[in-house]
Amino acid sequence: MLAKTESIAIIGTEARLVDVEVDVGVGLPTFRVVGLAAKSITESEQRIRSALQASDERWPPHRIVANLAPGGVRKEGTHLDLPLALCVLSADGRLDGGLLDGWLVVGELALDGSVRSIRGTLAAAIACRRANLRGIVCPAGNAAEATVIDGIEVAPVRSLSQCIAFLKGEVALEPIQHGDSASVRDVPDLADVRGQDEAKAALEIAAAGAHNLLLQGPPGAGKTMLARRLPGILPPMSTEESLEVTRVYSVAGLLPEGGGLITERPFRTPHHNISMAGLLGGGAGLARPGEVSLASNGVLFLDEISLYRREALDSLRGPLEDRHIVIARSGGSVTMPSRLSLIAAMNPCACGHLWEDQPPCTCSALDLLRHERKLSGPLLDRFDMQIQCHRVGREILTEPSGGSTSEEIRARVCGARAMQAERFGSRLVTNASVSRRVLEPIMGLTRGARHELELAFDGARLSGRGVERSLKLSRTIADLAGSDRVTADHMSAAIQLRVSDPAERAA
Repeated sequence: MLAKTESIAIIGTEARLVDVEVDVGVGLPTFRVVGLAAKSITESEQRIRSALQASDERWPPHRIVANLAPGGVRKEGTHLDLPLALCVLSADGRLDGGLLDGWLVVGELALDGSVRSIRGTLAAAIACRRANLRGIVCPAGNAAEATVIDGIEVAPVRSLSQCIAFLKGEVALEPIQHGDSASVRDVPDLADVRGQDEAKAALEIAAAGAHNLLLQGPPGAGKTMLARRLPGILPPMSTEESLEVTRVYSVAGLLPEGGGLITERPFRTPHHNISMAGLLGGGAGLARPGEVSLASNGVLFLDEISLYRREALDSLRGPLEDRHIVIARSGGSVTMPSRLSLIAAMNPCACGHLWEDQPPCTCSALDLLRHERKLSGPLLDRFDMQIQCHRVGREILTEPSGGSTSEEIRARVCGARAMQAERFGSRLVTNASVSRRVLEPIMGLTRGARHELELAFDGARLSGRGVERSLKLSRTIADLAGSDRVTADHMSAAIQLRVSDPAERAA
């Protein structure tokens, strides 16, 4: 007898529908899974057998064949335990197959029959909605994220026996407790930072337009302190952004049990020893999200960026430019988001005192050359702003805190983001992410601003990419000023923020 239900295969950060078919027929007692299943799925027999016995159900003493279609898509994970168990019961005539119609089923089974949480439930709920299915049967620990999607029923189950009883209409399930999966961060106020006015202004611009920023300066200048206050001035996420971030974290297994929609922008700070797979995504089997995807719609902060492996840093060039990353495997490729703002901090030389008189720099010319080559030119060109942070003097450090608070800056950032959302018709698009072809006709560039840009290019202060990024940066500066037009002052400020050499900045 044949039984069938729907489940999913996780491909990158998306879920693809999978038909789970089970046939219980005459033959020697065996259990076989076909359909390009990974080892984690072929091992499911022992989990399913024990879970059935713990639920007072017997294992059929017959030949059992399970097919996962389409056969050309690799399936991996333990979320197929529950649909396989239900199909075994249905194919053995102990559960009406019609009760499974319209449901998408996911869940891992424990040996005692309980249903454990899985990765990718939100992606499964999205796939369920797109396929116009009735609803999703999922672990109770994942139910909150599934309820984020409107238009489908969510059946949270804690055990196999409860799931069977629910499908038969014998029990009602507990109501789902809603809640966000991220608590409010305790972020220090930017007003606590003394001095560093240019760096503060650059952080505000970076937050307003999702631009990339490089902070350079000696140890103790406050680079890390500034960067760690950035989450306090980031604008709130839109519903679409929250859905994308939550889906990535759910697939990566980083969403806490019982957590719902992530509402705060990610702020990722990976260690400098991180592997390529950890940074970009990948790993054994199907590709998993890396730091560039986990930071999507937020910030990736690389402290002491010169300590990271150069090949790892250069691998960021594509994701920063394309706003997505494609990871190829023998079984196919997956695309994951990388709409992030890269914030980095580094010392100006190996000893860190190149720009300071006390203590003096002890680096040789060869040391300076080696340090300079830690970051490639193409990667440096992808930083919209390069800011020099100098040590703050005693007279400034002892002054009372002053300047705009994080709350005040965030209000200005939100105003600038609102102008961009109106301009581009989407909260997902920022000045930094939009193409020049789309931006230039509507950016309101004055003749004076264009003249400033031409002078910078003719003076070899900007590359071709630098021209494009200066255009985007100047538009964000104008947005923060509430201006519909990009003036010569806005363009001049953008060009100055891109130049890192002191002699060129003075030019």
